[in-house]
Amino acid sequence: MKENRGRTTFTVLLFTLLGFFGGYTLAQSPAAPYRLFGTPPLSAEAQTQFEPFWEVWELVHDSYYQQPVDDGTLVEGAIVGLLETLEDEHTRYLSPEDQEAAERSFSGEYSGIGAEVESVEGHITIVSPIDGSPAQAAGLQPGDIIRAADGVSLTDMDVTEAAALVRGPAGTAVKLTIERDGETFDVEIIRDVVKLVSATGEVLDEGIAYIRLSRFGETTHEELKGVVETLMAENPSGLILDLRRNPGGALDTTVEISDEFLPEGTVLLERFGNGRERVFTSENGGLLEEIPLVVLIDEGSASASEVLAGAIQDRGRGVLIGQTSFGKGTVQTWHTLANKGGIRLTIAQWLTPKETSIHKQGLAPDYFIPLPATEDGETFTDTQLQAAIDLLTGKEIISMPPDDEG
Repeated sequence: MKENRGRTTFTVLLFTLLGFFGGYTLAQSPAAPYRLFGTPPLSAEAQTQFEPFWEVWELVHDSYYQQPVDDGTLVEGAIVGLLETLEDEHTRYLSPEDQEAAERSFSGEYSGIGAEVESVEGHITIVSPIDGSPAQAAGLQPGDIIRAADGVSLTDMDVTEAAALVRGPAGTAVKLTIERDGETFDVEIIRDVVKLVSATGEVLDEGIAYIRLSRFGETTHEELKGVVETLMAENPSGLILDLRRNPGGALDTTVEISDEFLPEGTVLLERFGNGRERVFTSENGGLLEEIPLVVLIDEGSASASEVLAGAIQDRGRGVLIGQTSFGKGTVQTWHTLANKGGIRLTIAQWLTPKETSIHKQGLAPDYFIPLPATEDGETFTDTQLQAAIDLLTGKEIISMPPDDEG
């Protein structure tokens, strides 16, 4: 949602491997620190607190052995360091290039390998490959750890530093070292322009409508309405909403789409650091409020996906099938800075309608259904989709939670 100061998002990442953001060039004048920290004017107490910063600034300019130093780089480092002290993996500085690429990602097309990632305990971890992307074609999966890019280790590397090593123009190759289930292997991926079609659907042989949402972008709601119009014309007996490997997106899109599935009531609650709360609601009259509903989720379902699935579950609108979701329960805004760069800042936590936080825990499905392991050349059986079909056609299904789920 575009606000006066920034876009509010539920996207799980600071950046994506689609563009794989990286590299910083602040390119401001030597006076930049004064503008940055002096707007609005500092209080006397704050000026005192900043005295060590100015002392270091002067010492570097007067005494550092390699002169001249780059003032823009120093300012950038101060911003990055300030945000890192918050120890929040979703709060980060974006260079002007990164900010532009992030904005393009919401419009539906940009270049890269096409995978959403997160830094998890120092590991660059794939949340979800994007549908139709080079990453998906290469077989990358949620939970894969990217250990190296073109031979350079990414372990314990800052997300944006890793980005600089992986990003590149369409048509070029990057060799990634992937860790999966304790084993490592290399995969070469050719970067491409990834077009993000976010809503697709069909009516299955059983007369059940199937809708796949792969993200929550600026065009997703309109795409969804077009898909629904086509599917509902065939009078399906039920609906399967597939949110697997959906890493999230924009807040306004999330609420708009939730309104299509839910009657009047709460969709989510935002809780801010000062104790203020904001409630987002749905209204009656959505396109899909009455049809029997099953939602598919997995470990790649994050942020906005968890908002929608959590509201459906809490309000008894449908049944969740699959695996525990990713577990991102915070909200970010993107703020554009004077240098055309920006910061992505965590401003609140969000809660389900029953005021449950899923952060770092995820949503537990009503029925745990694992996907079978397959070897190369084997036909993939989508047991989760089949379970959803069985449930909607009146057949019994058995939940099989992992041992650590109880």
